Amino acid sequence: MQQTLDEIAFNLAPIGVVLTENRIIKSCNQTFAHMFGYAREEVLNQSFRMLYPSATEFDAIRDVGLKALKSTGEYSDERIMHRRDGTPFWARVRVATPNPSDPLSRTILSFADISGQRPEVELTPREKQVVMRLAQGRTSKEIARDLELSPRTIDDYRARLLRKFDVRNIAELLSRIMGVGG
Repeated sequence: MQQTLDEIAFNLAPIGVVLTENRIIKSCNQTFAHMFGYAREEVLNQSFRMLYPSATEFDAIRDVGLKALKSTGEYSDERIMHRRDGTPFWARVRVATPNPSDPLSRTILSFADISGQRPEVELTPREKQVVMRLAQGRTSKEIARDLELSPRTIDDYRARLLRKFDVRNIAELLSRIMGVGG
C-alpha cells in the first residue's frame, strides 16, 4: 500500500512526533522512535514510562507543565532524556492537548534532539528537576514547595550546580545549560 503525502511527511519529519492517550504511546513517527533507539513498532501501545530511566522521573515529569496545559493547552521545555542504551541527550519538548480540562487524556508531543547545543555535563535526576524549575524563573522557596524539600536544600543544589558548571550565578548557569549567549 502506498503512503499518502501526509503519512510520508509525518513519518519522515525532522522532529519526533508522538500522540499519547493517558501517557500511552498511540502513534509516533519513525524519527521519534529512532531518537530513543527503538523501532516504531516497539513503542506503540507502550507506556511513556519506557523512555525514562526511573519510575520516579516518569512520575515527576507528569506534573511539570500540567498547569500550563490546563490553562493554555500548550507547554514546552528542554530536558535530558535517555536513549534505549542509557546514553543521555538534550531534548526540546513541546506538548499540546486538545482537551485542557483533562490534558493527559490525549497529548501531541514533539521532540527535537538538541544535544549538539547543550553541555555534556551529566545531571542527577534531582538536579534536572531543580534546573527545569530555575529555567521557569522559580525561587528556591517555590522549588522547595514543588519538590517537597527545604529551601536550604534547594540552595545547596543551586550552589552545587554553580560549581559543577563553573559559573558565578544562576543567569550564567541557565545560559550555559540552555545554550543561550554562547
